[in-house]
Amino acid sequence: MQANRSSSAFIATLAIFTVTLLAASTPAAAQKEKLLYSFNAADGAYPRAGLIFDNAGNLYGTTYSGGAHNAGTVFELMRKTGGRWTERILHSFKGGADGAYPLANLIFDSSGNLYGTTYAGGSSADGTLFQLAPKAGGVWTEKVLHSFGNGQDGEHPDAGLVLDATGNFYGTTYEGGANGFGTVFELTPKARGKWAEQVLHSFSGKDGASPYASLIIDTAGNLYGTTSSGGADGVGTVFELTPEAGGKWAEKVLHSFNGKDGENPSASLIFDASGNLYGPTEDSIFELMPKTGGGWTEKMLYNFGSTADLIFDGSGKLYGTTYVGGTTGYGTLFELSHKADGKWTHLVLYSFIGGVDGANPFAGLVLDASGNMYGTTYYGGGANQGTVFEFTH
Repeated sequence: MQANRSSSAFIATLAIFTVTLLAASTPAAAQKEKLLYSFNAADGAYPRAGLIFDNAGNLYGTTYSGGAHNAGTVFELMRKTGGRWTERILHSFKGGADGAYPLANLIFDSSGNLYGTTYAGGSSADGTLFQLAPKAGGVWTEKVLHSFGNGQDGEHPDAGLVLDATGNFYGTTYEGGANGFGTVFELTPKARGKWAEQVLHSFSGKDGASPYASLIIDTAGNLYGTTSSGGADGVGTVFELTPEAGGKWAEKVLHSFNGKDGENPSASLIFDASGNLYGPTEDSIFELMPKTGGGWTEKMLYNFGSTADLIFDGSGKLYGTTYVGGTTGYGTLFELSHKADGKWTHLVLYSFIGGVDGANPFAGLVLDASGNMYGTTYYGGGANQGTVFEFTH
């Protein structure tokens, strides 16, 4: 398996995570984790991305490597009677012009097409934006919408895409752009099935650098994200991009981490119902609250870190995963509950054993209508090449 900058950076921090998380709260008594699928290389290997549902309750995701050409896959898990699930490969990347090594979540459009990014491959081996369209007979056709490769348009997208109300996609690249520190870009549909990519912002280092995470979009069309480094103290930022007249966008740093309040955020942000932002850094879970008259106030909710996106349930509890830590060091699934005094309680819901149940969940979780959670682990399973799991509580 080819190494990438993202994986190398996080592997170097595993010892820090382990020390912090082994001291965390006592695991919940009822641990109901169920293995849905175990990858074996031929059908994909090492999933680093989370999952999404279709309207029928089937799951979709990517694996970083494995497949017919060992350059990664897009897969579907179909729910069968009796609680069984069947995996089907929708596309095996060849590693060349069609892309290689997908790292990020997929996204559906209103027509049922899937979209995503690959970290490498494409015309210049600097990554792609792709579409998978369903055809008759259960076949899916892949089309590369954009190949990164001139430096200025960005290089190596680690993150997935976000879709606005008019059908435009937005994303980030880890490198490239005018200064080499990464970009925020827009992909716009044109006539006759063509797409146009435009760089909305090139990071300078002072305003952030090396964004790993996907963006989020608010109802006004503003974009929000994180950078894993850069900013005032070089350890990452939270930023906002606002559309202006003439197709331009203005970037504003909402928070620059200093190490004491967190560092090196690698996951996406999430809004609560009041417009506050939440996210994880390498060593903390934080909240950003908008202030009257402008500006944002940062608050550390809990002193442990995660590489994965967070999710809310209907009662306002936060859920996520940690790549390592727990009772055996192979990662955890956790819950954060808001208390009346404004503090948050941390509860480990499940500690991965590191065997057939999975090991080292890199990605966040997805909830179904019943409150069950689904995710992936990077290692573990029958062939130690990753799993898809369900957690019920």
